[in-house]
Formats: sequence, structure tokens, C-alpha cells
Amino acid sequence: MKSSLYIVFSAISAASAHYTFPALIANGATTSQWQYVRMTANHYSNGPVTDVTSSAIRCYQDPSNPTTQTMTVAAGSTVGFTAVSSITHPGPLQFYMAKVPEGQTAATWDGSGDVWFKIYAQGPTISSSGMTWASQGKTSVDVTIPKSLPSGDYLLRIEHIGLHSASAAGGAQFYISCAQLTVTGGGTGSPSPLVAFPGAYKATDPGLMINIYYPVPTSYTLPGPAVWTG
Repeated sequence: MKSSLYIVFSAISAASAHYTFPALIANGATTSQWQYVRMTANHYSNGPVTDVTSSAIRCYQDPSNPTTQTMTVAAGSTVGFTAVSSITHPGPLQFYMAKVPEGQTAATWDGSGDVWFKIYAQGPTISSSGMTWASQGKTSVDVTIPKSLPSGDYLLRIEHIGLHSASAAGGAQFYISCAQLTVTGGGTGSPSPLVAFPGAYKATDPGLMINIYYPVPTSYTLPGPAVWTG
């Protein structure tokens, strides 16, 4: 009986240490959970994606919930996600976007192909005592939509990577959500470089296979392409 209770308690503890990004923060308000954010397959378990070759690495979408709405935001405005319950693990925070092709909408497009570009990346602060991560402990995070981004429908992908167990290939934990946006008032920028999910990462990338504790790394290489600065 005691062993059964221990197993249950351990499972609950593991789930509580994980997190999701279920709600969009835009136009000065926090929306309902999964209203403008595609419901992720971990919406009950909070468990991460660990296989970078899986299609789940794109949006981690639960296909049984196809009713996500699309939020209209202005280029140059700030958009964010809530983190439930909070970002507990150490690791980098990154945001990507992908422009929806002609003839499709943010609600119908699956985000496949070399279409994703990075608009923000936050790595660690490194000292002799260890690596610290600005996003750890936060209950919401945000990003500025580039002012020069052309108007149109987009997917906005948030990615936080837990590196606490990343000393071996496949140990990095990806916490992902995709929101559906219509961007207005945009410019004439040409986002690049473009990558695909899956495809942008390898399990052995130096930013994904790393012991962040000992010996303390002297540098950190963010996975994926460079940030498009507009």
C-alpha cells in the first residue's frame, strides 16, 4: 500500500514540476485558456516533448480540439503567454513565428515546412557559481511582434527548454504552445533564416545536450537559427 501511494505521489509531484502555456496575453488583457492558443497534448499531464524529430516539437497540438480562435494584434505590440503554474525548470526561452500561406488561415494551417523564424531568444547569465535563467519562476512571459513584420495571419510559437536532465541526448524537455494571430499595421520586412519543426534541432546540439551544473559551463549556445531582428 505504501509503495502504491509513493508511486502516485511521485507522479503528481513530477506533473506539478512541469508547466504549460495555455493563455494568450494581448491588447492589454489575458484571454481564457486555450481560446487563442492551440490546446497542447499535455494539457492534463503537463509533460514535455523530448523527441526533436517528432511532429509534436512544432506546436505539441492536441488534434481533438480544433476550435482555437485567432487574435488580432498590431505589429510592434507586445504579446505574451501565461505559464501554469510557473516556469519551474532552468533553461532558455525562445519565440518563433511562421506566416500562414496564401489560401489558408491561422486556424487551418499546420505550420509545416521551412517557414519558422525566431524573433526572440533568452539564454543564461553565467558566473563561477552557476547558470541563472531569467524566465525561471515566472508565471508569464512576453515578446514584441517586430514592427517590420508584414501584415497577415501567423502562428506564434513559444518554447521553453528545461535543461535540468540534459546531460545526455534526448534529456532536454520542451514546453511548447502555438497561438493564432492576425497581424495588422505591419511593414515590409523579410524574416529569415527560415527553419522547419521538426528539422531545426538535433538531440546532440550543444544547447540541448549539456550538463548545466558541473563543471559550470563557460558559455551557452542557443539552439536553432539566429534571431530575425527586422
